[in-house]
Amino acid sequence: MNKLLVFLISLLLTCGVSFAQKELTHEVYFDTDKYIVPSTEANRLLLFISTLADLDIESISIYGFCDDRGADTYNLKLSQQRADAIKTIFSENEISEDLITNVDGKGEILLKIVDETSIIKIRGLNRKVEIIVQPKAPEPKEEKEVAAEIKKSSSEKIRGDVKVGDKIIFENILFKTGYARVNPESKKTLESIAKALVERDNIYFTIQGHVCCTKYTRDAVDRKTKKRNLSEARARYVYDYFAKKGVDKRRMRYMGMRRKFPLGGDPKYDRRVEILITYVGDENQ
Repeated sequence: MNKLLVFLISLLLTCGVSFAQKELTHEVYFDTDKYIVPSTEANRLLLFISTLADLDIESISIYGFCDDRGADTYNLKLSQQRADAIKTIFSENEISEDLITNVDGKGEILLKIVDETSIIKIRGLNRKVEIIVQPKAPEPKEEKEVAAEIKKSSSEKIRGDVKVGDKIIFENILFKTGYARVNPESKKTLESIAKALVERDNIYFTIQGHVCCTKYTRDAVDRKTKKRNLSEARARYVYDYFAKKGVDKRRMRYMGMRRKFPLGGDPKYDRRVEILITYVGDENQ
């Protein structure tokens, strides 16, 4: 009986680890002699990227390939350009470059490795980039994570002693990658913050939106509107939410901060909103 129990536990643990570490793959196909991503392939890629929003990623590998035509040096250069083009799209859509561990042009793929009889179709399938996303295995909570859970919440900070110039990061308000709306689990926390702001009506503040993983402090693209103003859209989302919950619009304004102030940790925490206290009146007024 004990041996059976040990076996079952071992099997469950093995299956759990295998499931958690199962890699995700995607392929992007290119036109002959081109490294610009075709529009249909770009849309497929953005759809794939959207599935990574709630995934804790260990690494991303990007491998470029060509068909069998062309000299080796030409194929190596073109395959590298294709891999670089895909990396750029990842970077422009809030996927941290730190997660991309391989961006390699592999040159040509031999005709025989594709299960197809038409040479034209084979060559079309070989003009591609392969993307491999390796998720992180689940990890037990560390002491610092436990400590983070018991420290003051954003709503408690708002109700406490605040002064002009203070910044309050909405630490549990996380946004879906590429979008201005918060994750469903963040809604309850956002509601508690709005309630605290309604009660503490002597505070005036600016809502600041942020994005992660863009280059040269450029803003990211809002996938809903296709505009490159995602940080502002996130701030506006929170502004509108607070207004609906009863916070006087005269007490608040909003602005996008692009990627000027990364926190330096997990990129997902840079997809954030915080408030800057601009005025604190007399509580008796």
